[in-house]
Amino acid sequence: MPNNELKVLFLGDIVGSPGRLSVKAFLETHRKEYDFVFANCENATSGKGLNPEHLGNLLSYGIDVLTSGNHIWYHKEIFPYLKEKPVVRPLNYPPGTPGEGYTIFQTHSGTRIAILNVMGRVLITELDCPFRSIDAVLEELPKDIKIILVDFHAETTSEKRAMGFYLDGRVTAMVGTHTHVQTNDFKILPEGTAYITDAGMCGPEDSVIGVDKDLVIQKYLTCLPTFFKVAEKGPKRVDFVSLVIDIDSGKASQIKAGCEFFQI
Repeated sequence: MPNNELKVLFLGDIVGSPGRLSVKAFLETHRKEYDFVFANCENATSGKGLNPEHLGNLLSYGIDVLTSGNHIWYHKEIFPYLKEKPVVRPLNYPPGTPGEGYTIFQTHSGTRIAILNVMGRVLITELDCPFRSIDAVLEELPKDIKIILVDFHAETTSEKRAMGFYLDGRVTAMVGTHTHVQTNDFKILPEGTAYITDAGMCGPEDSVIGVDKDLVIQKYLTCLPTFFKVAEKGPKRVDFVSLVIDIDSGKASQIKAGCEFFQI
């Protein structure tokens, strides 16, 4: 890798213990290939939220920064860590909400990276406008930071696509999260921003987006309240997005998406 290039890895939504175990196995092999690793952690504890123990686990595997979404609030004991540790929540929550919506990370080589987390509003939680909220953060970021990575946590493809084009040329990359199914539309947009609608998930393959398939089918058949549990049996998958970024310009020269399977 040339000295002026940065190789970045993003891991899709980590779901429960299957997700944590598969991420650990994946990074044991691949962590040394990347200068910076970030991942979405909002489902890492039992399929909803994150607790301090599992936060520590994920950081120990070699993840540098963790993004999240609407499920980050399920374990209140994580609230203090949203300020103290490298984990961010969507920036368009109201003032006074615990945590921060972005962070700035410095790599071992001294390159500073801004990582932003923002959430959509369509078919999800009613929040401040994600488009205007991210505008405000981009205005306040130090001008010398050229590498800006965005996790847009949203339900609909249309809102994610719109955000991608809205940010095109103003951020290095926008990865979509929340729906857990990796999309085959990774590309460099016309003005230079790397984009993918959804990065996918890290967790059980034999499931419905991470949940025990039988429970989900029963829910659809009966329409009765159902307590969902993370699927535990079968192979585990790690969906990932890799980026090659020019440090001087802050532009991504390459984006790829892929998946690896583990028998754990």
